[in-house]
Amino acid sequence: MNNTIKLAVAAAAMGFASQAALAQITFYEGDGWRGRAYSANGQVRDLARVGYNDRASSVVVDRGRWEVCEDANFHGRCVVLRKGSYDSLRGMGLNNRVSSVRPIKARDRYENEAPPPVAQPTYEWRRRPSERIVQVPVANVRAVVGTPERRCWVERQQVSEPSRPNAGGVIAGALIGGILGHQVGGGSGRDIATAGGAIAGAAVGNNVANRNNTYTRDVQRCENVSNPQPEYWDVSYDYRGVRHHVQMSTPPGNSIAVNAKTGEPRM
Repeated sequence: MNNTIKLAVAAAAMGFASQAALAQITFYEGDGWRGRAYSANGQVRDLARVGYNDRASSVVVDRGRWEVCEDANFHGRCVVLRKGSYDSLRGMGLNNRVSSVRPIKARDRYENEAPPPVAQPTYEWRRRPSERIVQVPVANVRAVVGTPERRCWVERQQVSEPSRPNAGGVIAGALIGGILGHQVGGGSGRDIATAGGAIAGAAVGNNVANRNNTYTRDVQRCENVSNPQPEYWDVSYDYRGVRHHVQMSTPPGNSIAVNAKTGEPRM
């Protein structure tokens, strides 16, 4: 192997080593980045050697892209994780099943890449490895309810329009009534009966013509409905003379875990 090839191979190796040094992944024993944590900056062929085999339930990838496998030496089913926070490995079928992990090149493409992680508001509240945590009493809790929601629906409603005289119906009714009245009348009485029949027939014809003025149609109804469930809990606590605030998706207990140095909340 000539010097040029040796230099190229060495440069490639150094580049990958540099990339691996920049990568970091942290596993947590519980969902939502809770429990004992373990961080890796390079490949680990067997997590049993560091006492973390089949223990990971959630992951945070700080840098790079990582392949995690359910068996040692990168065997079995593997999934590629990109930068971000994964609050649970259950959806990937890897909960408490990760046995090996290694960084991979950014430009390489794999068929077993996991979907992009959903942004989590509690990402920065995760507990770091070897971080000293203290419990601080909660000073105040305020449940914040969201703005009312506008809900709409469609229902069937009977609608009646004002009656309007129908000339065609009136004339037809008058003719029919006049014919009937003429048949039952006699002499001058027949003329009177004819007139009466025409009047009655006109009224009947008008009612028949206006019978279809009542119908049903779809009507939209809306109302503002308040949400009885709090949208979040605004929690405040004091640490080293400083008032801290944090928004939580669930109500806290009597105390909250915080970083012993900065007072930042921790999950």
